[in-house]
Amino acid sequence: DIDKCRYLVNKAIEHYREYYRAKSVAAENDLLVFFLAPCATKLERSLSWIGGFRPTTAFHLAYTKIGMMFESGVMHILRGIRTGDFGDISPPQLQKISELQIETVDEENRLKELSKILGKADLLRLKTIESLVQLLTPQQSAEFLIAAAELQFGIRIWGVGHD
Repeated sequence: DIDKCRYLVNKAIEHYREYYRAKSVAAENDLLVFFLAPCATKLERSLSWIGGFRPTTAFHLAYTKIGMMFESGVMHILRGIRTGDFGDISPPQLQKISELQIETVDEENRLKELSKILGKADLLRLKTIESLVQLLTPQQSAEFLIAAAELQFGIRIWGVGHD
């Protein structure tokens, strides 16, 4: 159901906002802990960028999901059957995702001031997720957010198992 999907996506985005708000408050007391990430695994630290995930990682994840869904749904596409998932991403959506990726890369490259970097990086992470979700249908958004959570948990689990 699209309304339920939209509701759940909005809820997930609200959780992201609250997380970054709380992180910003905590960073005022101890900024370095977010850069050092003492409770993170070696893998998580190796993938970290200014206290969190690199915003452009969202595009790699989206493109991977699009490719996987497209490959698995080629027969549906050839028959004109639309499923609403990432395999059905439209050319205008793909173009807007590409444009957003270029903007995000430019912003990643411009971040330089250490005292404000963490907050700016978190805002860029949140803005990237929110903007990407706005370009997708509710079902595609839900699939993307699930894939993002699976990626984060997978990296954590793999890192814990190898530390």
